[in-house]
Amino acid sequence: MCGIIIYKSKYGSTRKYAEWLKEATGFEMAEADKIKIGEALKYDTIIFGGGIYAGGIAGISFLKKNIGMLKGKKIVAFCCGASPFDADFMKALKERNLSGELAGVPLYYCRGGCDIANMHFADKTLCKMLVKAVAKKDPAQREVWETALVDASASACDWTDKSYIGPILEECKTA
Repeated sequence: MCGIIIYKSKYGSTRKYAEWLKEATGFEMAEADKIKIGEALKYDTIIFGGGIYAGGIAGISFLKKNIGMLKGKKIVAFCCGASPFDADFMKALKERNLSGELAGVPLYYCRGGCDIANMHFADKTLCKMLVKAVAKKDPAQREVWETALVDASASACDWTDKSYIGPILEECKTA
């Protein structure tokens, strides 16, 4: 089986998972913003990965724009976020990002990291404002992601774990 891992990573966690997947599969690797569809068409299996930002999966436009040409390919997607896994959030994320022709694409979650101090200015500003607003809430009333954000605001956190790629690798084996 020949394949490619196409990814979009802003702060490095998604890239780390893409590298682990490359190591485990021997697949090629390419950034979503740099690969042309003709290159992707050479492969039987496409693993797509992107970070989660404001309810969207970074780089997903590559799949949305090209899904018609990718018919017949094995496509598996993963997303990477700072929060612990939450089934309801994942369901909503899949509905928002993998609808229509992409509805059948399996989506897996890999936990990433959070380092507010090293974010780009706009992201850092938005996160700090969000942390202030969430910190005012009763901790018992917070969403899972809100608690994770407040906890991560004090120092850099890295929750990446190679075990998250296991289900992705298993999915790639199914026909």
